[in-house]
Amino acid sequence: MLDADLAELYGVPTKALNQAVKRNKDRFPQDFMFQLTKAEKEKVVTNCDHLKRLKFSPNLPYAFTEHGAIMLATVLNSPVAVQTSIQIVKAFVRLRQMLQSNAELMKKMTGLEKKYDEQFKVVFQAIYELMKPPEPKRRSIGFKTGDREKE
Repeated sequence: MLDADLAELYGVPTKALNQAVKRNKDRFPQDFMFQLTKAEKEKVVTNCDHLKRLKFSPNLPYAFTEHGAIMLATVLNSPVAVQTSIQIVKAFVRLRQMLQSNAELMKKMTGLEKKYDEQFKVVFQAIYELMKPPEPKRRSIGFKTGDREKE
């Protein structure tokens, strides 16, 4: 996302956002943000109607990755940025709790599996399969040609 879009999202002027980034340069490595070139800026302004206001700006905008957008929430002091930062921390805490409870469940399952003999092996295998994260569905490439006989 561009600096102007994130500034609007976090409820601060673009100038204030860029000043906060400059004051905290060590928090924004190259994989968190980069500055567009003049050619990239022209292309973005041409292709994105909502960025027409940047057409005559003498400044080259900054583009932020998702990591940079999250880091912005920690360095900005607007109410929206503060709430976003809090929600991100809460999400990581919940994620850690889920992983920990899954590890505890796995430990209990292993204990039960050792305790009981072969009669429950199939049940344990089924439960382990259910605990695996789902594999992403792959889309088929190309056109569907209908029901053709296989040669």
